[in-house]
Amino acid sequence: MADVSLTHPHSLPAGQARAAAQKVADQLAAEYDLASEWVGDVLHFERSGVSGRLHLRAQEAMLELSLSGLFKAFAPAIETKLAAKMKKVFG
Repeated sequence: MADVSLTHPHSLPAGQARAAAQKVADQLAAEYDLASEWVGDVLHFERSGVSGRLHLRAQEAMLELSLSGLFKAFAPAIETKLAAKMKKVFG
């Protein structure tokens, strides 16, 4: 079960949605040292204590994040920050 689950609607074509998702992944990599990899339309990312997926669908992006250890204590703050990032890149 995900500790953080966000869904954000978008009206972007598939290529632009993927570029927006990659932008989120690049920001997460810079801020949290996360490695990411695309598998189809799903971006998988992880680091010690954090793993997740960003699913791209025709009109929505869904982010699921699992946290362990001390990261669980920061779940509300992480969720708020990620929601703002998704809103910014997916419009």
